[in-house]
Amino acid sequence: MPRKIRILIVDDEESFVRSLSFALRTEGMDVTGVHSGEDAFLQVRANKFDIILLDLRLPGADGMEVLDSIRKLDIDVPVIMISAHGDTRAAVKAVKLGAADYLSKPFELDELIHTINTTLDQNRTALELDYHRKRNVPTNGLIGECAPMRELRTTIGRVAQSSASRILLQGESGTGKALVARAIHGESPRASNAFIEVNCAALPEQLIESELFGAEKGSYTGAHQKRTGLVRLADGGSLFLDEIGELPLALQAKFLHFLENGDYRPVGSEHSASADVRVIAATNRDLAEEVRQGNFREDLFYRLNVITIDIPALRHRGEDIISLVDHFADHQAKAEGCHPIHFDDATLELLRHHRWRGNVRELKNLIERLTILYPSKQISPDLLPAEFHVTDDNPDDLHAGVSDGNAQLQDRMDNTERHLVQDALDQADGHKGRAAEILGISRHALKRRLQRLGLQ
Repeated sequence: MPRKIRILIVDDEESFVRSLSFALRTEGMDVTGVHSGEDAFLQVRANKFDIILLDLRLPGADGMEVLDSIRKLDIDVPVIMISAHGDTRAAVKAVKLGAADYLSKPFELDELIHTINTTLDQNRTALELDYHRKRNVPTNGLIGECAPMRELRTTIGRVAQSSASRILLQGESGTGKALVARAIHGESPRASNAFIEVNCAALPEQLIESELFGAEKGSYTGAHQKRTGLVRLADGGSLFLDEIGELPLALQAKFLHFLENGDYRPVGSEHSASADVRVIAATNRDLAEEVRQGNFREDLFYRLNVITIDIPALRHRGEDIISLVDHFADHQAKAEGCHPIHFDDATLELLRHHRWRGNVRELKNLIERLTILYPSKQISPDLLPAEFHVTDDNPDDLHAGVSDGNAQLQDRMDNTERHLVQDALDQADGHKGRAAEILGISRHALKRRLQRLGLQ
């Protein structure tokens, strides 16, 4: 079972802390609530939190002072500021002092959950990049010396320094598309400006347009203040759109207009705005096939498909697997406060020949699991999960034993996906929003899957 996210809520309204704590605990989070800056500071010094929700107005030491004090402790915990005042200047000051984001009361729970998840993802990536820099690991953390990785680094360098403003990253899930996007930004003349990352599959369909382009106060239910869009925040820098294939069709036309003209219109606004943004899009889907099926606009596909970078799957990276094993074992040992695990020759041989359907992400998760279960130990084959002991006579197939053609393979994949989706719906008692949360996808993505799998 994964460790619960630990959250500290700091707000002088006891009823607000009580109700928000209950809501977040319902979402499976571990919540601590305090009502003053002094108590918050004591909690931060005594306990380890993953994220802090900090009210701007507090008795005694206010939120700005608490934020400043936390930063002086040199603790890598992201802080989201909360205020009922909608003070834009205070928001800017909070960000300058190191806040990760800013929300104004009242806000929807879905909006808060999305902000928490996005902030945690960005913080993890930042910590990993910082770790690579401290170890003097080159190429923005892209580890490996196989021919495909050397070619990938060369391509990143050329594209980063070019004038290309539209880049498409293609690769299987878990290959590191977000890391490649950050590498392109980091090696480009835009590196001193913002890198804004958004997962199109994680955003609720009704919020994605305002998230990208911004919204005027009162433009939709819950829009209690003017919202600055991610396109505006990325002005002069890079906007990374992960899972671009999940972008709703209705929004694809508006995004195409932005790509072609550089201007956009916030939700509810009568005036257009413009931004100079390098757009890096990523997908693990065959977008050409999505176009043929009517799920993705053809003109948007060709507009994005100017510079395409294919990221190699882990099974095609040879001895890089061993380099990655050493790297993740070292990294996870530091997190757990133990010596790194190490592997005997027989175990390394199994790792070399494993299919790695989840690519680098699967490998990283395996090392994390083994480090937690067997800290500082030598890992023998019997300690590996069962799937490492199954012989796959044809490793180029997505599923062992599938040899009757692509049609049967697709049927098997659809059946597996259908069972997963139906199981999530059963767990959620038919509530589609909750089922989407269980599956870790947006409601829009679930709706498309239900239609494709004939479950509606």
